[in-house]
Amino acid sequence: MATIITVFGTGEGQTAKIADSITAEFRARGHEATTVNVIDIDSELNLDEFDAVLVGASVHYGRQQKSVRRWVKTNRDVLVRKPNGFFQVSGASGAKNEEGLAEATGYLDKFIDDTNWQPDRIALFGGALRFSEYGFLKRALLKFIVRNQEFEMDEAGDAELTDWESVASFAGEFAVFVEERIGEAVEAA
Repeated sequence: MATIITVFGTGEGQTAKIADSITAEFRARGHEATTVNVIDIDSELNLDEFDAVLVGASVHYGRQQKSVRRWVKTNRDVLVRKPNGFFQVSGASGAKNEEGLAEATGYLDKFIDDTNWQPDRIALFGGALRFSEYGFLKRALLKFIVRNQEFEMDEAGDAELTDWESVASFAGEFAVFVEERIGEAVEAA
């Protein structure tokens, strides 16, 4: 059993939902898993108490949360010593076309450059478009941006772009990666 912390930043809540889903998968595999929003991290948090770290961030206006970027920069030295990963949540990742993937990859590349951190494992997940919660200008801007994309909307006119099977698959793959790395560390000791 490993101890895994998932640290995330969220703008509208979809990244939190994804982080909670990943944590549930870790727990189902018997791991002790913790999820914490980066803005709620206690200054006493000691990453050395965890076997692995997963970081998640959503993208708004082309960038991940400043608080996540700052936290990764501050904790980079600890991150690189442990099994680690990163997941990004964006509308571009939810677009099922090459332009969307290229855009999402560009956001990821900029994050890696900004933080000087190359995660061991990476996943890109679609986010959500909550048109019913946006003000007029934001709703109009986002509808213009996604005008050529196809996705299903609910009764409120919102769209969830997250592929939950991909989230579960990534969580399982990350857990196996951590289990293997922890096993290697135990064998070497």
